[in-house]
Amino acid sequence: MIQTFDIVKSYERLRVLKGISIEIRKGEVVSIVGPSGAGKTTLLQIIGTLGDPDSGKLFIEDSDVLALKGKRLAEFRNKHIGFVFQSHHLLPEFTALENVCIPAFIAKRGRAETEKKAKELLDFLGLSERLEHKPTQLSGGEQQRVAIARALINDPSVILADEPSGNLDSQNKGELHKLFFTLRDELNQTIVIVTHDKELAEMSDRTLAMRDGLIV
Repeated sequence: MIQTFDIVKSYERLRVLKGISIEIRKGEVVSIVGPSGAGKTTLLQIIGTLGDPDSGKLFIEDSDVLALKGKRLAEFRNKHIGFVFQSHHLLPEFTALENVCIPAFIAKRGRAETEKKAKELLDFLGLSERLEHKPTQLSGGEQQRVAIARALINDPSVILADEPSGNLDSQNKGELHKLFFTLRDELNQTIVIVTHDKELAEMSDRTLAMRDGLIV
């Protein structure tokens, strides 16, 4: 599903990634762990096409992603990659249903089809009674599940999650962790998670440990 070859990234004189080569299979839940400053989020951003490496190769579903530019890259990202962040980044003026629909509308999918799919996802995630609620009317755990539904709306090849449970209490954190594996088991979803949470890392199919810009 994902292959990187010798990914290098520097910021001025600081080399953050020093040649990262990894392979992630379809239907895997993979955690990337390591101390702050190891390069985890930088690697995730490059895999998610939110940043360019100085050198190296990235393939997602056999597509040479770094060869894509501009509109073609944006379309690829919208179709193939779903994002879940520590802060859910829901738009406060929109309902849960509307927030989930936004990536599909960007992809120019029809309203009826999109709303039907969004309702199915929110129901799958236990939020069928919260469709018309705005983010301020939802708990932290509910907001994060809306963000996951939004990440899933375009049937992405992979979900990338950056500290997704970092702002949640222990109960909501446990529920979110179980949800990732439900997505793997029921939807065969590929998920890559940057996390400091030891419990989540231990639950994963595989853990990649980073230190000083390298996989160790």
